[in-house]
Amino acid sequence: MKKSLFALLLTASVSAFAANHEVKMLNNGADGGMVFEPGFVKAAVGDTVTFKPTHKGHWVQSKAVPEGVENFLSEEDQEFTLKLTKEGVYVYTCPPHRMMNMSGVIQVGKPVNKAQAQAAVDEMEKRAMQNKGPYIRLTSAISNNRKGQYAVVYCLS
Repeated sequence: MKKSLFALLLTASVSAFAANHEVKMLNNGADGGMVFEPGFVKAAVGDTVTFKPTHKGHWVQSKAVPEGVENFLSEEDQEFTLKLTKEGVYVYTCPPHRMMNMSGVIQVGKPVNKAQAQAAVDEMEKRAMQNKGPYIRLTSAISNNRKGQYAVVYCLS
């Protein structure tokens, strides 16, 4: 009984501290055309990210996720909430605007799958027709940012 009560209280306390990060899907934003804002989110295990289709014609699809996390794909023009269950780097894109580098990154805790995420980014960069090069800044952000949430100058390719 005591163990069950402790587990329940622990779960409730973790949920009470979980944050929801909002990411807008935009045709035009502060960082240019076809962007997620913010393009980089620093989060904790248990947090959620809600993708808001601020402009029409967007959805979100994972390109790299930590081991043990299922790939995700939202519906077009629908709000989508992702629960962050494991540490690592989550790379995502808007499929119809992938050639325009409409992509972003979520870092949850330690970047345990950074090499896998970097490989996905490199492949996406090769296929991009515009906004080339922002993944270098993003990789730096993954390595150096320890706290908070902020937007990268450009979204990840």
